[in-house]
Amino acid sequence: MTFLEVEKVSKSYGSNKAVEEVSFSIAEGETYGLLGPNGAGKSTTISMIVGVLRPDSGSIRIGGRPHGVGNNATKAQIGFVPQELALYPDLSAWDNLMFFARLYGVSGAEARRRCGEVLELIDLADRARENVSAFSGGMARRLNIGVGLLNRPRLLILDEPAVGVDAQSRNAILESIQRQAAEGVAVLYTTHYMEEAERLCDRVGIIDLGRIRAEGTQRELVSQVGEDDTIVLSLSGGTERAVLALKKIPQVREVSTEGSEVRLLVRDARSTVPLVLETVADSETVLRSVEVREPDLETVFLHLTGKALRN
Repeated sequence: MTFLEVEKVSKSYGSNKAVEEVSFSIAEGETYGLLGPNGAGKSTTISMIVGVLRPDSGSIRIGGRPHGVGNNATKAQIGFVPQELALYPDLSAWDNLMFFARLYGVSGAEARRRCGEVLELIDLADRARENVSAFSGGMARRLNIGVGLLNRPRLLILDEPAVGVDAQSRNAILESIQRQAAEGVAVLYTTHYMEEAERLCDRVGIIDLGRIRAEGTQRELVSQVGEDDTIVLSLSGGTERAVLALKKIPQVREVSTEGSEVRLLVRDARSTVPLVLETVADSETVLRSVEVREPDLETVFLHLTGKALRN
C-alpha cells in the first residue's frame, strides 16, 4: 500500500525555484532513495514532507490523508532523523530519549517502556546512563536515529544518517534501517554515498536543479544508459587537450570532468582502452591511473546530472 504520495510539489524563494513539480511515492515497507548533488532541492523537499515548509503548489498525502504544516495527525506518523545531530551532549542517552518522548506526547510508563525498546534496537542499552558527550560519532548517530523511532513512525525520513562515521558503525546504522523497512515502515533516505543507496534502496529518485530527472529500481535506471562502461582517468597537465581529443573517439559517447579526473562513457571498454591510452599519450598529458567500471547507479547519476554525488 502506498503510504507517502508527493504530487507535483513546488517551492520558490523569490525568483529561485528550489523545487519544481516534484512527484514520487513510497509504499509501506519500501526504502526510497532521494539522490542529488548539493543544491538539488533535497532539503527543501524533505522540509515540505515533514511539515516545516508549506509548498507553493502541489500536494502531499500521508496514509491517504492530506498532509501539511498544520496537520499534527499526519505529522505524528513521521519519524525524522536530520543530518546534524539533534541531541543534548550534557544529558545521558536515556534522558535524551525521555525528553524527546515527552515532545512526542509520550510520558510515564509508556515513555520508559519505549525508550528501553529503542535503546535495545540501536544497541545502546548498556550505555543508557552515559552522557552523549562521551559517545563516539557512531554511537551518537545511532542515538540520533533512535530519537526518530520513539513514536513508532510509519514513515521514517533519514537525511544522511551515516555521514562521518566508521565502517562498522555505518553497517550497524544501515542494518537498523533495513529492519525498519522489513517491519513495514516506509523509508525516505538521502545520502552522499552511492554504495548506501545501492544496498538499501528499493527505488531511487535522482533530483537535480529542483526536478526529478529519473526514477526507478537500480536495474531500471541503469538500463537508461544502456550497457555502456565507464573509463575513469586521472590526468596531470594538459587535461583540456586530452578531453578535446578523447571526445573525437567514435566509441566515446560522453566525457565529463571533475578536477583532474576524466570520465568517459563508452560502448565497450575493453576494445576502447588502448585507443584512449594512445590518445592521452598523443595529447602530451600525464596519465596517473585508469579504471574501468561497469554500469551502476553512479554511472546513471553522472549521466543525468553531469556531477558527482559528493560534490
